[in-house]
Parts: sequence; structure tokens; C-alpha cells
Amino acid sequence: MKKHNEILTIIKERFENNIERHPNISWSDIEDSILKNNNVLDIIIKLENDGGEPDVISFPNGKIAFVDMVKESPNRRSFCYDEDARIKRKKFPPENSAWGYARALGARLINEEEYIYIQSLDDLDLKSSSWIDTPDYIRNLGGALFGDKRYKRAFIYHNGADSYYSSRGFRLCVDIIK
Repeated sequence: MKKHNEILTIIKERFENNIERHPNISWSDIEDSILKNNNVLDIIIKLENDGGEPDVISFPNGKIAFVDMVKESPNRRSFCYDEDARIKRKKFPPENSAWGYARALGARLINEEEYIYIQSLDDLDLKSSSWIDTPDYIRNLGGALFGDKRYKRAFIYHNGADSYYSSRGFRLCVDIIK
């Protein structure tokens, strides 16, 4: 498991190599924000250890967050959407759910708008797909949303929340408080 100093070096290098993901933000501001809240750094370490390659994203709405930016959905796969779906699955329930994992970690799933935005920054999920935060009105009907990128375009689809596949994971997000 990577330690605090080691992860700070890794994410600083990633930050500097991908300036287009966070224009007009300085590393010192990000580092100050991280160091004020050790919990954030612990979450980032877990994202990194899962293969998520977290990087700072500056969203058009002004929100700044660390988001999994690995090319294919991170190593956390074969999870159904949420705990309710996992518990109600009659045959072969998975060990965990995307929401359960995120909640236990202190992170969150990215939403549809954020997913489409990160796809505009880089080509992600070209062979895999990622669960995304699903509006209640869809989830209440048994569905959940996921996305991928094909034909140079981000697509959002639906599936039963209890489904899970070896090629579907989820990208997590940790909001940064300034």
C-alpha cells in the first residue's frame, strides 16, 4: 500500500502532466486542501491502489475533485449498482456494490454530466464501461445508468441495477474542499 508522501509525489506528477484537466489551478492550492484533510489523502491512496489513477478535474460548474482517470474502468469490477440490488439478486449476488464500495470509502460515483465531461478530456472506457450515479426516478424503477465511449463519443445506457459484468466497473470522485 502506498504511503502519504509517495502518493503525493504520484498525484503531483499526474497533475503536472495533465494540466488541461485543471487549467488555472495550482498544485500548491490542491496540496494545501489535501493536507488540511488527511481523510481525502487516504481515499486518494485507495483509488490509486485500485488502479484508478486519480487526477484533479476542474468541472465547468466550478467544482474541483479527484476523479479516477485510468483509461479503462478501474480494477473494481463485477459489482452491481447498489446494496439494494445486490441483496435482492436471487442468483449469484456479487460480493459488493458500486455504491456500497464508494460509501465505505468516503467517495461517490460520478454523475452523468461529470462522466460526459471527463470523456471530453480523454478517451476512457473504450473497452469497458462504468456505473454512474443514477437519478432516483430511474433507480426506483429498478434501473441504473452506465457509460462508455465508442465511435469517439460518450454514450449513456441503462441496465437492471442488479446486473454486473467483468467489463463494468465504476469511477469514483472525491470532492476537494478549498
